[in-house]
Amino acid sequence: MAGYLWHRGAEWRESWDYWFKWTDEHLTFDKLRPLIYTYDELGAQALDRLDEISPLTKAPAPSENDRTPPEKAPEKPHRDLYALLRDNADSDEVLGKLWAEVNAIPPWVDWAQIERGQKVFVRYAGPAIFALTFQSLVGGFGSRRVVETLARTGGFGVKVTRRRLLETFQHILQVTRDLASVQPGGDGFASSIRVRLLHAAVRRRILALAAEKPSYYDVQEWGIPVNDLDSIGTISTFSATLIWIGLPRQGIHLTTQEKEDYVALWRWVAHILGTPTDVFESVSPTNVLSGLSNQPPSYVSREFLAAETYWLNGAKLARELGVKRPPFYYSLLVLGQCIFFMVLCYCHRLFPQWGEARNKKVQQALFSLTIHNPALGALGKETKFEFQYIPTLDMISTAAAAAGTATVAPGSSHFNSHGPRRTERRNLVALVLASLFVALLSWLGVRTASALFGTAAGMAPSAAATVAW
Repeated sequence: MAGYLWHRGAEWRESWDYWFKWTDEHLTFDKLRPLIYTYDELGAQALDRLDEISPLTKAPAPSENDRTPPEKAPEKPHRDLYALLRDNADSDEVLGKLWAEVNAIPPWVDWAQIERGQKVFVRYAGPAIFALTFQSLVGGFGSRRVVETLARTGGFGVKVTRRRLLETFQHILQVTRDLASVQPGGDGFASSIRVRLLHAAVRRRILALAAEKPSYYDVQEWGIPVNDLDSIGTISTFSATLIWIGLPRQGIHLTTQEKEDYVALWRWVAHILGTPTDVFESVSPTNVLSGLSNQPPSYVSREFLAAETYWLNGAKLARELGVKRPPFYYSLLVLGQCIFFMVLCYCHRLFPQWGEARNKKVQQALFSLTIHNPALGALGKETKFEFQYIPTLDMISTAAAAAGTATVAPGSSHFNSHGPRRTERRNLVALVLASLFVALLSWLGVRTASALFGTAAGMAPSAAATVAW
């Protein structure tokens, strides 16, 4: 916005409709480029040792091309890599080194601050979820290097997008649940280590296929899969991008303290994931829209999801991502949603006691919608972040896979129980109420101004007569 309102000097930069002022603290291309060839080597070594200790005897079927009915599919093996790491850390040098690293508490960790950072997410959960989905994920497909890796896992094909997002969201919920969850031994801590080892498995598989067929993945051009720069970028989308772009574009502006606390939380998560933390000191995106449209519990339309994409990423990036601009009506619905979230979130900030009680209910509802309530499209049980989306030479998620938009049959129990477009109707109501409120204020302003000017006009003749006398 600054680029449109003020003079743009040589220090101003524009990236996909977002203007920012370049400073000495910004890293140049030459400084960032080497990071695409470095990665979490300790995590990779630990995965190799875990495979030697507990070999994976059966490989899970590829996710996007597999046509086997679920009831006839062979049962997948279950390995809890976190439990294996924990139980063998004392007897293996490599595993012991990784275990010591993730359990070591860096001097910059302030548990009280991290706990406040968790509360920031819950406080702004509604707009944060939309920003993470439509800006961090969909907008993130503007990064070609990341797409080169995601496309090869098949994990963002239309059929599996929703489950993949729920698994990611489970991790977010676990690291923001409470302080004990993100501390060593907690659920969020364990999930972060599982994700770290999952990244190592994806990296190893893609590099093996690239060695077999060099044209499959160009390491020199795109860097090591799941490299340090990509990992830093991922943590940034969950933290910095959310609080400086995603929330402000929905009318939500955090306080300085809230920003510092939230970044501190994700700096600690980055430490567990094996991502460089110094910077946190002070597949086709249309598949995502197709995979989420008309899905429980809200059953929002693809047009509404497209409008969210344009609103949070800007028209330039949305067009480059191949997202068709929806009718203007859906942009109005997004505006109504922003108004709804602004009223809700700022009321929670003004009335902290009410906000704390509400936050607990929000957490329970989010865990139910994400994990515990399959009737509403949840996972059904907590994922252990196993290596499910296996890269193969013949499997790449493409836009062609998104041609068929995911739909819910009108006769299904989901459709009848909850009704379609509930979220869109709520946003429309919020917009109408806000419009009526603005109209009422305008009417009162006009009436007040008329009364004041009328009184002044009535007093003018008397004042003139007094002067004449």
